[in-house]
Amino acid sequence: MEQICLRLYAREGQQHQRHLLSDWLLDSARQLGVAGGTVLRASAGFGRHGLQEDSFFELGGELPVIIELVLSQAQAEAMLALCAEQGLHLFYTRMSVTSGITV
Repeated sequence: MEQICLRLYAREGQQHQRHLLSDWLLDSARQLGVAGGTVLRASAGFGRHGLQEDSFFELGGELPVIIELVLSQAQAEAMLALCAEQGLHLFYTRMSVTSGITV
């Protein structure tokens, strides 16, 4: 099945409406009818907030997380529109993917 892989990038401790942003995004995707999503925690990364990496001394929620959703084009557009409506300034990538279930 041809779908979209939407990846939203955030910081692990980032909050929105008194919830972790990653949890809020997963809940919002579920409400849009998305079948599933995954949050991946990075061990290191750099971007507009500089270099962050996991070490013995924890960074207190500053490591990058990726919220990955495989969804329809319409759901991807709705998710990005919701993020814009909520004033979230998140970097994202959107890729066409083929998905299925192994037999």
